[in-house]
Amino acid sequence: MPIAIHIYTPSNLLNSSFIPTSISNLRTSPFLPQHSCRLRTVPLLLCSSSLSVSDTDATAGQTLYPLHRTKTLHLVRHAQGIHNVEGEKNHEAHLSYDFFDANLTPLGWSQVDNLHKHVHASGLSKKIDLVVVSPLLRTMQTAVGVFGGEAYMDGVNVPPLMVANTGNSDHPAISSLNSPPFVAVELCREHLGVNPCDKRRSIREYHPLFPAIDFSLLESDDDILWKPDIREKNEEVAARGLNFLKWLWTRKEKEIAIVTHGGFLFHTLNAFGNDCHPSMKSEICKNFANCELRSVVIIDRSMIGSDSSTTNYPGKIPDGLDLPSDVATEKHPVKGVPN
Repeated sequence: MPIAIHIYTPSNLLNSSFIPTSISNLRTSPFLPQHSCRLRTVPLLLCSSSLSVSDTDATAGQTLYPLHRTKTLHLVRHAQGIHNVEGEKNHEAHLSYDFFDANLTPLGWSQVDNLHKHVHASGLSKKIDLVVVSPLLRTMQTAVGVFGGEAYMDGVNVPPLMVANTGNSDHPAISSLNSPPFVAVELCREHLGVNPCDKRRSIREYHPLFPAIDFSLLESDDDILWKPDIREKNEEVAARGLNFLKWLWTRKEKEIAIVTHGGFLFHTLNAFGNDCHPSMKSEICKNFANCELRSVVIIDRSMIGSDSSTTNYPGKIPDGLDLPSDVATEKHPVKGVPN
């Protein structure tokens, strides 16, 4: 069923009236890469309601949802890649096979290191149940660098998330010790087709480089999705993004990090928020900077994820009388006092 998007702050839930735009009405302005590393935590609510709200009465749209019908997603755009640098100078550079499956720049690795420090200092690293990553070199380098363990140590009997010097990086190996599981998923890839920087390598090439990433969900060893002469349309990317969100509800994990691409995030999020205040629409849909992280919450209204609550408690243990006072008054009115 359709998904709509809402924004909330820690102190209150805001407008619950937003409805999804049709895919044919998506804005198609081009994605403009940015090259700074920054964190913007923007909690978003993916949900829907018939309530309306005015600009001056935000409380009218407040609503509640059961906690176990939600998932928390931490969205990350990959750090600066070599294609970002050359593409900033000349967009036609993206057509060059020199940037096939582009790797991170030294600046990109610095961005990764800074975000890694943040997720550990904030305690976020201890909350992540799963890391979902687009199966391209730059996203996997970013994912393992941000959410992985420290430098790999000899004698530790766990496979590394990344071996040393992967992608001409001069970066030491990264351990999977005390890290969440990592899984590669095609649905969150960048625009498919034409640009060699968005074409992936085969799984047989990736697996020795990223031994602890699970590639089992990729249907083909080679990249059969990327076409040299057909570029995926923006609305097709948006539709794929919605399918990705639905797929997330098939997962049992509640707190998931997703390391993906700026174009994918831009066009997926642009499917939402068209009935909200323009400033909120901008907050939802603005382009991600390299290595930017935003935290969002999605709501399950369709019973796709029907997990039972782990925190709710039924009460009446031991059993006893517990009629609320107002109900008791209606049931046993005091003489002389009108109901």
